[in-house]
Amino acid sequence: MTDDDWLARRFEAHRAHLRSVAYRMLGSLTEADDAVQESWLRLSRTDTSDVANLGGWLTTVVSRVCLDMLRSRTSRREEPLDEHLPDPIIEPDTDADPERHALLADSVGIALLVVLETLNPAERLAFVLHDMFGVPFEEIAPIIDRTPASARQLASRARRRVRGTTTAPEPDRARQRAVVDAYFAAASSGDFEALVAVLDPDVVLRADMGGRTLATIHGAANVANNALMFRRAGDGQFTIRRVLVNGSVGMVSMRNGELRSVVGCTVVGDKIAQLDILSDVDRLRNLDLGALDA
Repeated sequence: MTDDDWLARRFEAHRAHLRSVAYRMLGSLTEADDAVQESWLRLSRTDTSDVANLGGWLTTVVSRVCLDMLRSRTSRREEPLDEHLPDPIIEPDTDADPERHALLADSVGIALLVVLETLNPAERLAFVLHDMFGVPFEEIAPIIDRTPASARQLASRARRRVRGTTTAPEPDRARQRAVVDAYFAAASSGDFEALVAVLDPDVVLRADMGGRTLATIHGAANVANNALMFRRAGDGQFTIRRVLVNGSVGMVSMRNGELRSVVGCTVVGDKIAQLDILSDVDRLRNLDLGALDA
């Protein structure tokens, strides 16, 4: 085995972790893969013979890459708020590996990623590395050119934002299914009252159809009316399938075998508190649906 082969094998052992860090930092599966690839290129050009903890070294490298990407993304914006939904992770709705799905829903749910998009790059990095991956502030501080105390403050500020704007999803998968099924059954049948009954009074719907901003609708009656409007517009054209979206029960819609939308549902108790709909055709084409056919 050559030195390059040995180094590549060591890197592959850390790839899944690095991709998890990058996805939470960037909210984009494509950009996460790019960040991981850049980390490999930097590793391949660096003498790491004196690195005792390669995993920690690689986490630092991918974090720096992601920080640069976030800052570049911010500097390219022509307006202060360029809003979009994160890329969803779509899996079959099965009861296999419930612990993994519960962890995924808690740590990288769509609702949480939406909030992370509102943080500045340094806040996001400090929160993701410390609160999601347990990286000490002493190791985070050099990445963002801050003191450990300043890094702690950034994570605390981000944590307050997250806690103030997100609600913990219903952990019972069976209850999630019942609520989501009831919503889509009511939408399919055109039952306005049944739709309102399954929606939280303060429900928020965010729809990303491409472009610069999210379409946002507030309130049960408004969201129900929106669902009925789209039912009339696409009656009989779409096939709905229940899936897991970032670990929680959601739906995808297909037309002629092509993915048309992904709906992430945040269920709290027996109501839907948030709906996040991605229908940007260009981004949908890049999603991996291979697991659904397994």
